[in-house]
Amino acid sequence: MKELTRAEEQVMHILWQIKSGFVKDILSRFKEPRPAYTTVSTIVRILQKKGFVGYRAYGKAHEYFPLIDKSTYTRVMMKGILLKYFGNSLRQMVSFFSHEKGLTASELEELKRIIEEEIESKK
Repeated sequence: MKELTRAEEQVMHILWQIKSGFVKDILSRFKEPRPAYTTVSTIVRILQKKGFVGYRAYGKAHEYFPLIDKSTYTRVMMKGILLKYFGNSLRQMVSFFSHEKGLTASELEELKRIIEEEIESKK
């Protein structure tokens, strides 16, 4: 799966949220200052070529919808980050975020609880 640019990700996040829509619908979800209509239209066509977006044609108008769900994209990108930046070590990644973000004791306890629940579910 190809990695998306920042602008492409913005459009995908909007499409994941609205499920389907025309360029004007996507554009209306951007915060000010909004990009140009033609910019969003170009990004959507690029996403279509990359296989992230499909469409239904209504004459000259196109209603766009995601072909890749958000959880699938997130999973693939996180695996890539884990491999690319942390040598595929989850321990290194958690340690990095723990130190960089300065997690509180309660946040660390919550992580511990999540991990313990996951361990129990694997038994």
